[in-house]
Amino acid sequence: MASPGIVESLVADPKLVGERREQIVRAAVKLFSAQGYFVTTIQQIAREAGISVGLVYRYFREKDDLLFLSLKDVLETYEREIPQALEGVKDPLARLRLALGAYCRVVDRLRAATVLTYRSTKSLRPERRRYIKEGETRTNRLLERCLRACISAGYVEPVNTQLLVYQYVHFAHAWALKGWALRGRYTLEAYVAEGMKLLVDPFLTAKGRAALRRGPRP
Repeated sequence: MASPGIVESLVADPKLVGERREQIVRAAVKLFSAQGYFVTTIQQIAREAGISVGLVYRYFREKDDLLFLSLKDVLETYEREIPQALEGVKDPLARLRLALGAYCRVVDRLRAATVLTYRSTKSLRPERRRYIKEGETRTNRLLERCLRACISAGYVEPVNTQLLVYQYVHFAHAWALKGWALRGRYTLEAYVAEGMKLLVDPFLTAKGRAALRRGPRP
């Protein structure tokens, strides 16, 4: 039995599959976000992507595949780009701040897909819903490890790390979910900076505040 994370294709060339699927998924996300998952048809997606319906079915078996890959891409981007943002950085407080900033920047780039995650995850088949939830849990653990390292280093007061990390997640997602209210008032970088003041700085110890003033160590 195939893994729930696998979407089968009739095309064998991995490079071609990746390129064509990106084109089709981009069209699907646009339409799912604008008019909803259930009313959007494969015919509409094909038209938006500028290809034939038959070609869509060479890369996807059904509409559920398109929704699943849209949401899976968001989670894989978190898991790829948050660690990249931390490469070479040893200071725990700097790592926490970089991780939260990286999370927000992924949301900014994938705003429509982020909103779609909230609206339409429930429309996936049960095994795929579980897969998406597991991916979200892995992303949360990336942030939670950064937060726990700050606590262990004495930079952050002991807190309920799981609950605080969910506040980080909700803050990042609000940039997409409440963009109509936020993006007219803040740039992304200003929004991230305000988030640090609300979600990181109030929990700093005296040692943590000194580390923040000093900046990250080389």
